[in-house]
Amino acid sequence: MAGDRPSPHTPLPVRMRPRTLDEVVGQDHLLGPGSPLRRLVEGAAPASILLYGPPGTGKTTLATLVSQAIGRRFSALSALSAGVKEVRGVIEEARRRLVHSGESTVLFIDEVHRFSRTQQDALLGAVEDRTVLLVAATTENPFFSVVSPLLSRSLVLQLHPLTDDDVRALVRRAVTDERGLGGKLTLAKDAEDHLVRLAGGDARRALTALEAAADSAASKGAEEIDLATVESTVDKAAVRYDRQGDQHYDVISAFIKSIRGSDVDAALHYLARMIEAGEDPRYIARRLVVHASEDIGMADPTALQTAVAAASAVQLIGMPEGRLALAQATVHLATAPKSNAVIMGVDAALADVRAGLAGSVPPHLRDGHYAGAKKLGNAEGYRYPHDVPEGVLEQQYPPDELVGRDYYNPAGRGGERALSERVPRLRRVIRGEDKGGTQ
Repeated sequence: MAGDRPSPHTPLPVRMRPRTLDEVVGQDHLLGPGSPLRRLVEGAAPASILLYGPPGTGKTTLATLVSQAIGRRFSALSALSAGVKEVRGVIEEARRRLVHSGESTVLFIDEVHRFSRTQQDALLGAVEDRTVLLVAATTENPFFSVVSPLLSRSLVLQLHPLTDDDVRALVRRAVTDERGLGGKLTLAKDAEDHLVRLAGGDARRALTALEAAADSAASKGAEEIDLATVESTVDKAAVRYDRQGDQHYDVISAFIKSIRGSDVDAALHYLARMIEAGEDPRYIARRLVVHASEDIGMADPTALQTAVAAASAVQLIGMPEGRLALAQATVHLATAPKSNAVIMGVDAALADVRAGLAGSVPPHLRDGHYAGAKKLGNAEGYRYPHDVPEGVLEQQYPPDELVGRDYYNPAGRGGERALSERVPRLRRVIRGEDKGGTQ
């Protein structure tokens, strides 16, 4: 309705804030029929809620929609500026309003994780007796940042990052909607793609950038917001990188080859390009894990540990902080000594198996624990390596067809320098070519 239309001077993200659940994009898992959040917005089943999720995913929007249910007043506090005095003041006002007019109050607290324990405790009584319906938002895990009594009195609802399609839908709506640009300008496809990439799942970021670009285009009398305008207004150049196209494969290829070539600076450059273009950090982490065994292996066994730790860190903390773990793993792998002996060894073994060289397991190595195994001669003659001081003794391990076959050949670099001497000694003892043993 025209009377509800916000001022054109209001920031675009605020003007485009959904007025109904039907306008909300994303969070389908929370908005299905009969869900607690939908029932709250529709005015039923009053309960305090904690909305947990990344910035720009709709926490404030959902809080506002809850407050708009019939007979509710909306009050908002920011944990960045409010103290215990302000919290108690809002609660007292809510209590008077409830007694005199029967009107309930929705108290929205943004960044609730920044509240001290004392500030959070000040809310407990009012939440308990429903003097206020608390809707709190946090970007941090509330199970670590919100006191247990407040958690037990609230529903914890996790919001997911918006997908690229979600953000694209919001940008397109803002271009055409009367509350937004009203169709006065068009948005070029590559400019739209760049805005979506810049957003990183944050609707507010995308709409803020769109508004700045629209103002710039209008000031120049342009009818279209092009890529150059978006780049100039948000001070962030578009990275030519299509996650489904050639650039995706070219950049990841250059990234891995730079690590393999021990050029740490080039590796960090390609990592930065992928991060800036919005590449899935889990994909980057997986490639690092593969590379740690493929091109480093036993030359530095800790490389795989670092890569796996980086992958776990990305999964645990997400972006942008996850970039630090990816960078640490990239530096470690790029500067580590290199060896492809592990992949060469396993691939050579696989090639023999696929060629049919997979003879019978020698009888003395077979399982001898089941009834009848002894009658078959299984495990008879097996020699236990720990029975000799050196821990290594002469014994046939491979099938007859593969005796003397060498698969693993250490490169002699890094951690494999010692292995390049030890592995041949082990083979000589095991194959009966050296009776002196080895350490």
